[in-house]
Amino acid sequence: MSVPALALASALCSAASTVLISRGLVRYGPYTGTWVNLVVGSTCVWIALLFAGGLGRPTASAVAYFALAGLIGTVGGRLLRFISIETVGASISAALINLSPLVASTLAIAVLGERVTVPILVGTLVIVGGTTLLSVGGRASGVRAVALVLPLMSAVCFGVVAVLRKIGLSGMAPIPGFAVNVTAALVAYTAFLIASRQSTLMRCGGRSLAYFVMAGVAENAGVFLLLLALSMGTVSVVAPLASVSPIFVLVLSFFFLRGIEMLNVRIIAGTVLIVAGVYLITTLR
Repeated sequence: MSVPALALASALCSAASTVLISRGLVRYGPYTGTWVNLVVGSTCVWIALLFAGGLGRPTASAVAYFALAGLIGTVGGRLLRFISIETVGASISAALINLSPLVASTLAIAVLGERVTVPILVGTLVIVGGTTLLSVGGRASGVRAVALVLPLMSAVCFGVVAVLRKIGLSGMAPIPGFAVNVTAALVAYTAFLIASRQSTLMRCGGRSLAYFVMAGVAENAGVFLLLLALSMGTVSVVAPLASVSPIFVLVLSFFFLRGIEMLNVRIIAGTVLIVAGVYLITTLR
C-alpha cells in the first residue's frame, strides 16, 4: 500500500469515527462516549504493542510527556470533540477540529522559533474565511456562534498534544508512546468519573455501544495508518492528505446522518476552505 493511500485511508477512518460517534450520541451523552472510546483505544493499542515487542526502554521524561499528552489531548481533546459533535454536528466539528495543525504550527513558531512563511499567512487567511462561512452556515442551521468555541478548544488540545508527542518521541517509539498516552487518559478519566460520583456514565448498551466501539476501532486504526504512513513517507506528503477527513465527513454525513445532521452550502464551502488552508500550511510551509 502506497504512502498517499495510507494517509487517505487514515483520513477516511477518522471521518468514519466522527460519523459513528454522532450516531452513538443519539441515546448516550458525550461523557459516556468518551469513556468507551478510551477503553477501546487502550485495548487496541496494547494488543498492537504485544506484536510490536513491548514498551522498550523509554526515558522517564518521554513517559511524562506522553502521559501529559494523554491528559490534555486524549481526555480534553476527545471529550470536547464528543461534546462538539453533539452540540454543533459532525461536519462543523470535523472542519474546526481540523485546525489543530494550525495550532501546532503556531506553537512551533512561538516555541521552537520556526519561520513564518507566505503559505502560512495565505493558508491562515483561507482558514479564517472558511471558519467565518462555517459560523454563518451554522447559524442558518440553528447552531449558535458561541458553540463553535467547543470544537476550536478541541483543536487547541490536539495542537498542543502534537508538540508534546514530538518532544516525547525523542525518548520513546511511537506505538509505546501512544500506549502510555491513551492509558494515562483512561486512568485519569475513570478516576474523575468515580471521584465525582458519575460512574453511571461508564454504562452503555444497545446500538450506541456498538457505534461507540466501532468509532474507537476506526479512530485507532486511523492513528495506526497515519503512523505507518509517516514511517514510510515524509510529513509534507502525509499531513496534507490526512487533513482531508472533513471532506469525507461531509460525504458520509449525507448518506448516514440524514435526519440528524443539517448541511447547507455555507457549511460545505467553509469546510472546503478550511481543508484548503490546512493543505497550504502543511504542504508549502
